Amino acid sequence: MTPLADKETPKTSNFLRQIIEHDLNAATYAGRKWGGSPGDAAHHAAGQPDPAKVRLRFPPEPNGYLHIGHAKSICLNFGLARDYGGVCHLRFDDTNPEKEDTEYVDSIKDAVQWLGFDWHNNGENNLFQASDYFDFMYRAAEYLIEAGHAYVDEQTAEQMRLNRGDFVKPGTNSPFRTRSPAENLARFREMRDGKLPDGAAVLRAKIDMASPNINMRDPAIYRIRRAHHHNTGDKWCIYPMYTYAHPIEDALEQITHSICTLEFEDQRPFYDWLLDRLAEGGLIASPHPRQYEFARLNLTYVLTSKRKLAQLVNEKRVSGWDDPRMPTIVGLRRRGYTPEAIQLFAERIGVTKSDSWIDYSTLEGALRDTLDPIAPRAMAVLDPVKLVLTNWDEVMGAGKLDDCSAPVHPHLPDLGKRNFKIGKEVWIESTDYEETPPKGFFRLFPGNKVRLKYGHVIECTGATKDASGKVTEVQATLIPDTKSGTPGSDSVKVKGVITWVGVADAVQAEVRLYDRLFTEAHPEADGKDFLENLNANSLSVVTAYVEPSLASATAGQRFQFERHGYFVTDLKDHAAGKAVFNRVTGMKDSWVK
Repeated sequence: MTPLADKETPKTSNFLRQIIEHDLNAATYAGRKWGGSPGDAAHHAAGQPDPAKVRLRFPPEPNGYLHIGHAKSICLNFGLARDYGGVCHLRFDDTNPEKEDTEYVDSIKDAVQWLGFDWHNNGENNLFQASDYFDFMYRAAEYLIEAGHAYVDEQTAEQMRLNRGDFVKPGTNSPFRTRSPAENLARFREMRDGKLPDGAAVLRAKIDMASPNINMRDPAIYRIRRAHHHNTGDKWCIYPMYTYAHPIEDALEQITHSICTLEFEDQRPFYDWLLDRLAEGGLIASPHPRQYEFARLNLTYVLTSKRKLAQLVNEKRVSGWDDPRMPTIVGLRRRGYTPEAIQLFAERIGVTKSDSWIDYSTLEGALRDTLDPIAPRAMAVLDPVKLVLTNWDEVMGAGKLDDCSAPVHPHLPDLGKRNFKIGKEVWIESTDYEETPPKGFFRLFPGNKVRLKYGHVIECTGATKDASGKVTEVQATLIPDTKSGTPGSDSVKVKGVITWVGVADAVQAEVRLYDRLFTEAHPEADGKDFLENLNANSLSVVTAYVEPSLASATAGQRFQFERHGYFVTDLKDHAAGKAVFNRVTGMKDSWVK
């Protein structure tokens, strides 16, 4: 974890912290043993007292790239483990072979580490994958069958749906529910051995078809699916359902607090039922894990559906998963977000049990607050027009250049100064000139004086326009002895100061001005098609000029372009001789109504 998040942001109490603190004070898990790796009850009983006071886990399915919502969960689980003397496992919930890939596995590991966390604890490598537990899951399923807690159902999917009932109508028992354990076990082994086609049967837990919680109406726990698995290959043609696999994974890993989002709240009774049954049979250690739910992140102007994000990628509405407009961690990273900013954001939004919307400006604010104290400053002109100082040769000498300097950071003098030159021609923003200025405009217009920041005071004399009326050049005269930092610098008072870059030493750069991907805070509100709310102006690319101090910038460096906001050299396209900068965020929220 970074010093910023540790020291500058106090840890706000929340219901999860209160639960963990209660369990620690009550010594709820103090007697646990740890076998050194995941395992069943006998494995852990032969181990040593667990050195971790608590065990948590971050369990993504490797079927896509992680997004900002996952980042919140990463910060929460790894952060709580760190704060309470515990460990956090990284576990891949890879029980769905058709959608998973090692590409996503690698991207998830990279994202967790980039955010500042690690799964190596107390000399252990706590990186696990659910598919390594398939043998135990199968063994647990046979136990449930033998104990009368599970049966093979051969109804069609439609029959099962109809017989499940609804919120006002209880379910109807399957005609296969009364099979003997021996019959069920034989049939289940036929499922395992590939003797039944896909979809012909499922293994269901035998609980209560009249339960008011529909999730307890004999949920399916195994299905037949002939699919190659990236880890186990073709060993299995039956795969566990997520709701069955997840609690078992937690139990084998001796997780104490299984933290998930609110949509799993209705699944908690099955989570407890299953682990209670397995504990009764001596298959898992006790006390077993408990599940706790918190509200998932809902961020305005953002979608976090993996399916819909994939649609944006597949339809080439963005350049890829790492497009800087995407809410994926790789996208945010390329955009220029820092781990510290995301950690600070997660801390600020807190943890609650009720759904709410977080405004996107909160995320941008966390970024500004982390970058402002550390980001080197630089001047850049994004919409350039040439300013000619018509008396330069007379005052300063023909062809001469004058040295100027500015602090790399105004509050970090140890970082030194950056140096650049001013000459007869400089680049300025086209918006800095108005022939007929509006009220309150203090920049360039005929007869007005301004200061070129870190340079001299000048007086505007006019401008040249093309046939369409567009300004192609601005003219001004240099007022002698007014250079910043010299004794006469205050002799002429001005109200306006503008940024600039000298034509003589400017570095040409491609600048990508990114904005929010959607025009609406809630892109899918009222049943809207989210594609209709795509922001056509979410990216514009300009040819800009930046000061020479940026000529040596390397990929991933962040800067504050004075006046414009925060920018980062692009991770993929920036190279020596080809400067590419992404706008991370402006100096302030430009979307405020």
